[in-house]
Parts: sequence; C-alpha cells; structure tokens
Amino acid sequence: MKIFSGKSNIILAKKIAKVLDVPLGLVELDTFSDGELRVAFKENIRGEDVFLIQSTNPPSENLMELLLMLDAAKRASAKTVTAVIPYFGYSRQDRKDQPRVPISARMILDLIAAVGVDRMITMDLHSPQIQGFTNVPFDNLYSRIVLFNRLKKYNLDYNSGVVLAPDVGSAAMSQS
Repeated sequence: MKIFSGKSNIILAKKIAKVLDVPLGLVELDTFSDGELRVAFKENIRGEDVFLIQSTNPPSENLMELLLMLDAAKRASAKTVTAVIPYFGYSRQDRKDQPRVPISARMILDLIAAVGVDRMITMDLHSPQIQGFTNVPFDNLYSRIVLFNRLKKYNLDYNSGVVLAPDVGSAAMSQS
C-alpha cells in the first residue's frame, strides 16, 4: 500500500500514514510559470494499491491536481487507485434546481471516473444520491459518530443544546 497526498490535505495524509504505519509517498507537485500543474511520482508504484488523499474544493487547482495524480498513477501501472476525498467540492450542486445550470457533482464524478479511479472514499456528502452518479465503487463515511463521541466528553446537557444545519439539504442529517 502506498499513500500520497495532494496539496489540499497534507496534514491529514501524514496522520493517516502514521496511524497505518506506512510512510507518506513522495510525489512532486509543481506549477509551471503559465499556471499549469505538473505531477510526478518520485517512487515506483507499479503493482501497488495506491491511495491518493486530495479534496476537490476550491481552489480549482485541487480538483485538477487530483485528476493528474489519478492519471499518473494509472499510467505508472498501479494495481489499484483509490481517491480519498475528505471534502467533495461541488456536492451541493447535486441536482438541476433551475434552468441552464449543470449538475456539477455528476460532472466532477464523470471526470474522476474517466481518469480510471478504481474506488472513491468521501466524507459527509451533501446528499447520499451522489453515490449513484457513478458506477465506480464509492464509500461515503460519516463523521457524526466521531463528533458525538467527542461531545460526550464535555458532559453537555443535551436537552438544552441545538444542532444547526448549513442548508436545507443537511437538515435531515442534523436531526438524526
């Protein structure tokens, strides 16, 4: 197993690698003077199960960096390539809510699938329906269990507490 990180989640990737007792892989991430991104794995990944940790949230370079890392890993003959996407940007745009707008979440998944990812792992998708936008195996993990366990340590009075949702799409999750 090899774990690599894009620029969006380096601290998280280091912590994951430490817990798994695996060194964080070496990948060169550069920007040319014209703004183009360049990705190069600095170690052999042929026949390896590769995990790429990178969010797709703004700036848009994060998404492009993930796509380039996925393509480079496939071209370097990795056995499997899993995209670990802690924050899946564009997931709030999961339906056509007015005329002349894209379904951005679907388009982003189409891009990721087109590069040849074998599996995706995300956290707290805006809507679980997004998993149905692709035929790539797709795991959506929920952080609320960890959050609730952490809150228990504070011995809070749950009868006087309030949980807020950032939008209507998250209201159901905040009530569960």
